Amino acid sequence: MRSAKLYRYELPMDSGVILREERLKQREGFVVELELDGETGRGEIAPLPGFSLESMDDAYSQLVEQLALWREGRTFELDGLYPSVAFGLSMAQLELENQLPQSGCYQAAPLCSGDPDELLPKLNAMTGDKVAKIKVGLYEPIRDGMLVSLFLESIPDLTLRLDANRAWTAEKAQQFAKKVAPSLRGRIAFIEEPCQAPGDSFSFAINTGIAIAWDETLQHAIRKDDFKLEDFNGAKAIIIKPTLIGSVQRCIELIERAKALGIKAVISSSIESSLGLTQLARLAQWQLPDEVPGLDTVGLFAQQLEVAWPGCDLPLVRLADQSLIWQS
Repeated sequence: MRSAKLYRYELPMDSGVILREERLKQREGFVVELELDGETGRGEIAPLPGFSLESMDDAYSQLVEQLALWREGRTFELDGLYPSVAFGLSMAQLELENQLPQSGCYQAAPLCSGDPDELLPKLNAMTGDKVAKIKVGLYEPIRDGMLVSLFLESIPDLTLRLDANRAWTAEKAQQFAKKVAPSLRGRIAFIEEPCQAPGDSFSFAINTGIAIAWDETLQHAIRKDDFKLEDFNGAKAIIIKPTLIGSVQRCIELIERAKALGIKAVISSSIESSLGLTQLARLAQWQLPDEVPGLDTVGLFAQQLEVAWPGCDLPLVRLADQSLIWQS
């Protein structure tokens, strides 16, 4: 017996969350719940404002269509769906079939801001490499460079991942690099998309010796029929945000191709709820067990949803208390 439910959630955010210069006051999304022969599978579909091409309304239309087909006994037609829809439906299917391992990698690279002392307890709790992440590009590049240097000088065994979200011109990226001593640059694992133009990011990596990672460039390119990962040389890593990339199967194909090419792959959050975030942690443990994922975003919320992130003491709200907007 097949049944499907579609919930819509709204979760309040921490007041300081800013996306593309817009304050995100609440996170909206859908959760699909599939039931078949006593098994349950869930998937989160949450287009990210300012980053996803699809809107909530766009996603809803595709979800209702696909769930109706599934209810009639057909399989999901993931090709051609919006990335967030393809990811959420494929994750629900994977969980329904017990193919997603239960163990997860909850040792996410912590986000840090101004004070190295505040980061130390999180780093000390980590096993293996001490890896943290800093958002750059929100302030002047000189300030960012000084902050990165402060962290690297203060914590000798720290490796940093930086995320610029294409905030800089080529000139500003150079201003940043000048404030980071060459002796420290090797401990920057990578900087995601430092420049507005991918070509400038590539030149930045060559000129400074600071490794880069493709994020937005990958999201844009993968939509094209002739996409080949080997065409995106020059980067040390790719950032895989499934909500912005597509189905679980497509993400796994990307990971396997990256491994074959010697490119680091990192699974990262698109600010999913704790329900979706824990599934990403399970996916990361399954596919990239030796790589710390970029999933330290649950603290951006004021509430968790249905499944708690280990060690997080934010209040937990139930999926059953959210709006049930479709069922069959």
